[in-house]
Amino acid sequence: MVARQKRPRIGLALAGGGPVGGIYEVGAMAALAEAFEGADFNEFDCYVGVSSGGFIAALLANGMSPAKLARMLVQNDADEMFDPDMLLRPAFGEYCKRLLSVPPLLWSSFLHYVSDPWHLGMFEAFQRLGHALPAGMLDNSGVDKLLRKLFSMPGRTNDFRKLRHRLFLVTTDLDSGESVAFGSAGYDKVPISTAVQASAALPGLFPPVRIDGRYYVDGALIKTLHASVALREGAELVLCINPLVPFDAGLAARHPQREHLAHAPAHLVDGGLPVVLSQTFRAIIHSRMRVGMDRYRHEYGDADVVLFEPTSDDTEMFFTNVFSYRSRRRLCEHAYQRTRSELYRRRHELAPILARHGIRLDVAGLKDHRRSLLPHKRRPDLAGATGALDASLLDLERWLQSRDA
Repeated sequence: MVARQKRPRIGLALAGGGPVGGIYEVGAMAALAEAFEGADFNEFDCYVGVSSGGFIAALLANGMSPAKLARMLVQNDADEMFDPDMLLRPAFGEYCKRLLSVPPLLWSSFLHYVSDPWHLGMFEAFQRLGHALPAGMLDNSGVDKLLRKLFSMPGRTNDFRKLRHRLFLVTTDLDSGESVAFGSAGYDKVPISTAVQASAALPGLFPPVRIDGRYYVDGALIKTLHASVALREGAELVLCINPLVPFDAGLAARHPQREHLAHAPAHLVDGGLPVVLSQTFRAIIHSRMRVGMDRYRHEYGDADVVLFEPTSDDTEMFFTNVFSYRSRRRLCEHAYQRTRSELYRRRHELAPILARHGIRLDVAGLKDHRRSLLPHKRRPDLAGATGALDASLLDLERWLQSRDA
């Protein structure tokens, strides 16, 4: 009797990145799911998501395929479309709560000042008025409402315990600073939709989310990917997608064929505070993620961790406006084509890794530059063709070097 071969355990880890990151991850996963023969992105053993990555991970764990998610973005599926505009609504409830606290804070500050006016400065006495500042400017409760609606449909669930595969949504406990993975033992009773909202509550932008008397914020405060959650679950292969990388303006300037290059200033400081903050945030989380990837190699040497992310000269990814439907549509297609190019470029590296886990890379499909997420697209994709040409030139260079040796 022939022994039955053990099925490899596969995990998926998705980093955060706001609406831009989530859209990029959908396009990238559509390319991966298409190219990985023998891998079903709705049948992985565990899913780990942080912030917007948690939003996507929850949809995948509920049986929504990468192709379905991509159609929601590029074909404007009105019934299940995630509209980033829902994240721009002011947090009026938070404003009102803080506003009501102003009179008692003002009175106590005044009493504190007059109790010792010769030794207390005005600013020192009234600094407690800072308690009246909102803990977040915008309201992301729309995320919870949208997911509750999606997960109430037949075949889906808003309960971690009823999922066919493990789902972990990573947040940060605001009062302790510790990471908490909702979906793990002791943290699986909260609705999935509420856990997603908490994981995406970026401090300063969105108010912390209260769950069972504790307050939770964005899980990216501690680590970028949290792939270790999947590795601790016994995953032998973890596919990771990180949508945010620092932008290299100098490198981008040396590639004038890149689309939308006109949007990139010569120096990022010319883009003002939003661009400076975006670059700073990307640099911090990317550096931290690289440290984590090195640690995974040492601590989980028997497992394979494969990372996919944009290139540092990706102008489209850095300067896109996702609050325009046309931009969202274009960004999803852009991520799909760039990931296809990366897969072809890395095919010699990836093929043996994937083969160890029963997955075959469809190289022939990656050579088909007519493929697109956009309906009725006729023209060949320039980015995909350029990527394939770069990979072919690299292969030729390697062959020449080996021949000389």
